[in-house]
Amino acid sequence: MNIEERKALSETRIFKPVFASDTNHYNTLHGGVAMHMMDDTAFIAATRFTKLPVVTVSSDRINFNKPIPAGTIVEIVAKVIELGVTSVKVGVDVYIEQMYTENRELAIQGVLTFVALDSNKRPVSIVKHLEKLGVNL
Repeated sequence: MNIEERKALSETRIFKPVFASDTNHYNTLHGGVAMHMMDDTAFIAATRFTKLPVVTVSSDRINFNKPIPAGTIVEIVAKVIELGVTSVKVGVDVYIEQMYTENRELAIQGVLTFVALDSNKRPVSIVKHLEKLGVNL
């Protein structure tokens, strides 16, 4: 398997309904709730890609392009976009999907970075681990 095939296999998609309890005073998805969903989904993608324990070390950029109203469904899509020696960057897109129509729009985009850790909670080489697994870099 090559690196691009591994990235494709680790892509993660999660769907969630937006309930009133997830919204702010404008009745739209609270930014912190959205960031939590994004981090969870990106974590899963990073873990599936590396097969190592990972932790979030940064959110490089998150753009809230459209408000997400209560009563909609969100799809969170996380894809590994860059591999470092001990880190991996994951791009995350959040789409709004209307429950009873075909309407679907990109609402939020972000990039989160994760670092792989060993049993002593120190950074470990993802590259070496992937090579051991037979991934062609």
